[in-house]
Amino acid sequence: MPIDPNIALGAELPSREFAWSPSDVQLYQLGLGAGTRWTDPAELRYLDDRVPQVLPTFATVAATLHETEPPKVRFPGIDIDLAKVVHGHQEVEVHRPIPAEGKATSTGRITELWDKGSAAVVVQEQTVAGSDGAPLWTTRSSIFAKGEGGFGGERGPSTKSVLPDRAPDFDVSTPTLPQQALLYRLSGDRNPLHSDPEFARAAGFPNPILHGLCTYGIVCKTATDTVLGSDASRVTGFRARFAGVLYPGETIRTRIWRQDSELVIAATVVERADAPVLADVALRFS
Repeated sequence: MPIDPNIALGAELPSREFAWSPSDVQLYQLGLGAGTRWTDPAELRYLDDRVPQVLPTFATVAATLHETEPPKVRFPGIDIDLAKVVHGHQEVEVHRPIPAEGKATSTGRITELWDKGSAAVVVQEQTVAGSDGAPLWTTRSSIFAKGEGGFGGERGPSTKSVLPDRAPDFDVSTPTLPQQALLYRLSGDRNPLHSDPEFARAAGFPNPILHGLCTYGIVCKTATDTVLGSDASRVTGFRARFAGVLYPGETIRTRIWRQDSELVIAATVVERADAPVLADVALRFS
């Protein structure tokens, strides 16, 4: 059985020690498109050689950025074919600005397991502490595994946020590069869904798609640049649900509504009649 809920739910995940350098941060942020405003001092803070400012979304790759093998969907009580899996949602909460260089340890567990009938949803939480023992960030994410439901679990919640009933405060278009996925994958996500046309077709897509976490990072950076003066240290949290796919070379439309200390965001694909790509998006800031 690919999923055994009696083992999986609540299972602790192996702890992991990892480190990163300013060059790792630069590479990750280049993979999101940093540097397009190559003479803007605010933009160049993302690419400083010694102390680049770090987007909170770097937390999603920090532990795996040196990996060169495709990821495995294998946890206690769970063993799923990678081709059946798509990212469901992602949330990052930073407890202090992420340093440009550091060492850390992550601990995690499977917090939720939902049976959608034709699919399964696996939710995990990871807590990361720096070498000084103080917390750095917490991530929460889910994967949607097609064909892996039917194990007898609860169906789980189905809630969606509602966008404000007014025109957005900001409406920004961000083009992506045809080679965007090939660049982003150098930060550790070597899933062939994003680089191998045959693998992508076998998974039901006409071509390789952009990593959902790349889109996630691009939208976070767009909102940070547009509303917060490109000051990543002001972002305290960012969450989104992956609502559709983006193909490299397409344009992301980011609509932003400002509400007190939170930005409510919708991200769509310009070339496909504003088809959704990220939904239930919120950025918290100080």
